[in-house]
Amino acid sequence: MEDKKIQAMHNVIMENRAKLTLTGVKDIHSFDDELVLVETEMGILTIKGVDLKMNKLNLDNTELSVEGRIIALVYSESEIEKKGKMFNKIFK
Repeated sequence: MEDKKIQAMHNVIMENRAKLTLTGVKDIHSFDDELVLVETEMGILTIKGVDLKMNKLNLDNTELSVEGRIIALVYSESEIEKKGKMFNKIFK
């Protein structure tokens, strides 16, 4: 039987490409008015935009709210997850 890691909830709500609300936020890696790197329950989320402003950050409740002109949302895996998958393939 395979052990499955239970992940916390992660939600993304975007309103008119001007307001983004996230839950399941673990950490903020960087933030400026054009790029936000957020570690979420589902991997690293890169938010690209113009005039981005952080309205709300509550890591205790895992919530983040960003406003501005949102151009792109891109997910990638964290380095730890990539290494774990690599070892799983090698030792399978």
